[in-house]
Amino acid sequence: MRIIGNLIWLLFGGIFIALEYLCASFLLIITIVGIPFGIQTIKLAGLAIWPFGKTTRVRESSSGCLSTIMNIIWIFIGGIWISLSHIVFGLLLCITIIGIPFGKQHFKLAALALTPFGREIVYK
Repeated sequence: MRIIGNLIWLLFGGIFIALEYLCASFLLIITIVGIPFGIQTIKLAGLAIWPFGKTTRVRESSSGCLSTIMNIIWIFIGGIWISLSHIVFGLLLCITIIGIPFGKQHFKLAALALTPFGREIVYK
């Protein structure tokens, strides 16, 4: 079921979301200051390309205060807008019964897009 869900996700927009994240990460990595943020958008792209069967959790060995500070900077730079766009797409997809699993994936991406530092993506 995961493979079918991921293939449908790719066909109906998942590939475009992942490409947007990869383009944004490329632009961020070009600047020296944006390298940590570019790495986090690569993490988002990896989850956006194949979201079914994966989940996120708080990393046990996170860097504590540094990840908190980076999350605060991330929220103000663009994390809130990315998260809100995933929430809007998730709500639109949850209108129909068929779109509910895809809406749930957007909500999962919204949580990661809001605070990506100190989190890791794991297989269920």
